[in-house]
Amino acid sequence: MPDGYQLPLRVWSGSASPSILVLGLHGFNDYSHAIEPLGLDLAKQGIRTYAVDQRGFGATRLAGRWHGSERLVEDACILINLLHRRHPQAEIYIAGESMGGAVAMLASARCPSNIAGLILIAPAVWSRDSMPWYQRLALTAAVHTVPSMILTGKGIRIRPTDNRALLYAMSADPLIIKGARVDALWGVTELMDKARARTPSLKLPTLLLYGARDEIIPKPAFCGMIRELPNRNRTRLVLYRNGWHMLPRDRQGARVRADIVAWLLDPSGELPSGEETWLSESRLKTFCSKH
Repeated sequence: MPDGYQLPLRVWSGSASPSILVLGLHGFNDYSHAIEPLGLDLAKQGIRTYAVDQRGFGATRLAGRWHGSERLVEDACILINLLHRRHPQAEIYIAGESMGGAVAMLASARCPSNIAGLILIAPAVWSRDSMPWYQRLALTAAVHTVPSMILTGKGIRIRPTDNRALLYAMSADPLIIKGARVDALWGVTELMDKARARTPSLKLPTLLLYGARDEIIPKPAFCGMIRELPNRNRTRLVLYRNGWHMLPRDRQGARVRADIVAWLLDPSGELPSGEETWLSESRLKTFCSKH
C-alpha cells in the first residue's frame, strides 16, 4: 500500500489474458485463504481471482487491531485501481464475504468507475439500529472502559457453517483470529452501520447471496437491507434454504460457487441452484415476515 503497509496476496490464475477479474474480500477475523474454494472454481472458467489479507487480519502487521473502516475501503479501492491498470480490458468485480461484503458496498461508492459489479455473500449489515438495546449499551460501555479486552465467544452456541471439517481446520489455523478486541468489535459495528446506510444508494449490478440458516448476520438485519435496495432490477438475490454464513464453504458450497460462476459469465442468465428469488416473490416475503 502507499503507506508501506503490506497486504499478503493470493492469486488463482485463470486465463493468461482474463476478461473477468474478481477481487475477493474475506470476513472478520478471517483471511485471504477463505476465498480459495471460489478462486479455484473461477480459475477453471478462465476467471482470475485476487485476494488479500485485509489490514489487521491474517498475516498482516498488528493482526487483531482494527485499522478503521475508511482504511479498509481505501485499500480496496487502491487494489481495484491497480488491477485496472494491469488489466485495462477486464471487467472487475468484488466478491465480499460478510465484513468483506460491507467493504465492497462502501468501495462501490468510493471508486465505482472501475467496478463492474458486486457479489455480496452474507454481507455484514447488522447495523446498530437492528441490534437489541442492551447489546448496543454493553458494546458502548465496553469500548469506553476496556477497549483492549479480548472476547473469545466461548459459551456462545453460534455456528457459522455446517462444514465441520472447515471449522476444525479454522480452529487449528494460526492466521485465524480466535478472539476479538472490544475496539475491533466496535469498529466492525461502525462498518456495518455505514454499509447498511449505503444500501439505498447501491447502483452497480449485484449478486446478493444469503443462507436461510445464517446465525451470524441476523435475518431481520438482512431483510431490512433488501427492503432498502434502490434498483431491484440490478440486484439478483439467491436465498439458500440450507445455506449458512460461510456460503461458498458450506457443505453445499459447490452450488453457491456455481451460481457465482454462472452470474459472472452471464449476469442475466439462469442460476443453476434454482434458489434465486425475486424481491417481490412470496417466498421471500414469507421468510422476512417471520423476522
